[in-house]
Amino acid sequence: MTTENARKPTLLSRISFNQWLAAVLIVLAAVFIVQNRDRVDINFLLVTVTSPMWLVLLILFLVGTLAGLLIRRRARR
Repeated sequence: MTTENARKPTLLSRISFNQWLAAVLIVLAAVFIVQNRDRVDINFLLVTVTSPMWLVLLILFLVGTLAGLLIRRRARR
């Protein structure tokens, strides 16, 4: 078999299981955020803030992602 006849892997076959799982979780998080758009009161210590629920959920999602990345980097060392 020559190198010309060898099949190149497709884009979909190069995506790992972890990448697929991450993509599915991101889509589910996005759907959850879109469906929760009501305004809510957030109480933190002595501060109360009224904000759309999607914004609160998005901020918490980003904080969780950042925390996961920081923990993952520390575990590699």
